[in-house]
Amino acid sequence: MDILLIGGLWLDGTVWDRVAAELEGLGHRAVPIALPGQGDGAVSATLDDQVETVLAAVDAASGRPMVVGHSAACTLAWLAADRRPERVAEVALIGGAPTGDGQPYADFFEVRDGVMPFPGWDPFDGPDAADLDEEARKEFEAAAVPVPEGVARGVVRLTDERRFAVPVVLVCPEFTPAQAREWIDGGEVSELTRAERVGFVDIDSGHWPMLTRPAELARLLAAEATELEKAAEREEAVEAG
Repeated sequence: MDILLIGGLWLDGTVWDRVAAELEGLGHRAVPIALPGQGDGAVSATLDDQVETVLAAVDAASGRPMVVGHSAACTLAWLAADRRPERVAEVALIGGAPTGDGQPYADFFEVRDGVMPFPGWDPFDGPDAADLDEEARKEFEAAAVPVPEGVARGVVRLTDERRFAVPVVLVCPEFTPAQAREWIDGGEVSELTRAERVGFVDIDSGHWPMLTRPAELARLLAAEATELEKAAEREEAVEAG
């Protein structure tokens, strides 16, 4: 199965290199997505530009892909389900949840000179960055790509109710599945509260498991993809009579 990988804020496509290699070894086709404005120098990129890039990857996929979003990019993955509900097999959300319709995509930190730079580690003190040592933090900072203002402050538009029928699996790194269920059941994540099928997978890591637990993350995603393939085969067998 094709597994599309979308990195969160300040990350370019290379953040998935180790996960992608593991996925390929497990029999799946990994497709890290290079987002406009996150690694290509396009500081004028907008949220719409990033959405179109994700949709192009969905359209180019072989069969119905799994779309994986990390952190803020969980919203990009969910937008793919909204715009292509018939094409997306499942949405996997790592360490985040979708932003609702009409809300800013990721207006979390100060914007300077048209971009939102990495704010340093203070906002991530605690479980988020607990498994990143000093060297890993320095590497992250050196590679961090400032997010264009047009992306961070872009407004999310969700229009197709069929998105709620697309299966979702929430990968829980710095929080537990129990906490995630509580947030969803309590209505704090309105999009997932309305989703028809939400599963939960735990991973013992901080907010960036693709950096600190790439093999484990790949195994979890591969297991989900394999189950999707088996389900599709069963459906085909039933339809064939």
